[in-house]
Amino acid sequence: MLTDATSPTPDHAAAPVRVALIEDNRLVRQGLTALLESLDDITVVAGRSSGDSWPADMPSPHVVLIDMGLRQGNSVRIAVRAMADHPGARVVVMDLLPAAEDLVDFVHAGVSGFIRKDATLEELANTIRAVARGEKALPRSMATTLFSQIARDAIARGRGEAHADVRMTPREREVVNLIAEGLSNKEIASRLHIATHTVKSHVRNVMDKLALHTRLQIAAYVHSESRE
Repeated sequence: MLTDATSPTPDHAAAPVRVALIEDNRLVRQGLTALLESLDDITVVAGRSSGDSWPADMPSPHVVLIDMGLRQGNSVRIAVRAMADHPGARVVVMDLLPAAEDLVDFVHAGVSGFIRKDATLEELANTIRAVARGEKALPRSMATTLFSQIARDAIARGRGEAHADVRMTPREREVVNLIAEGLSNKEIASRLHIATHTVKSHVRNVMDKLALHTRLQIAAYVHSESRE
């Protein structure tokens, strides 16, 4: 599920979401830790710079929060390493004004969410909660840039032609167009006046027809069609 990071999220589970933070600026790292620790449902299990190792006794995190502009090495590589070190953990990347090509690199690496550094605490917390539930989280302010870049890459590799003969129902087409706008399943259900589980069914059908695996890929497909 693709979630707008600024949108309210449903009630979360009672167990706190465990977050590990990779941020080179110690002041920023400590400030983020203090802010997140002020929330009842989120706990920070570790904070480190890109050059530090994980604490040996650290509980496995649900979410790893990573600064895109780390000094030590490539941030994409560090994100991939974090997911390898903590199987099952999902990565959220932070930056102020990320370039589209950088976002695409992170998407391809398997990152689950993005958050701007000028976001509010509520937006950051909602992003962490959504990603911990298995959703993909992307601020609407970044969606068009990201999806346009993915679409350009797909067209350059000729992927758009592979789906030329796919037939979707009118309702499936409505659903994928709303996914491309960044709406969540709940928001789509409200817009189309149908049940959320019906939206999920349409999304699964579309993924099967297009041989896609994520909502980001569905959105990229829609944007690639609009440019043809």
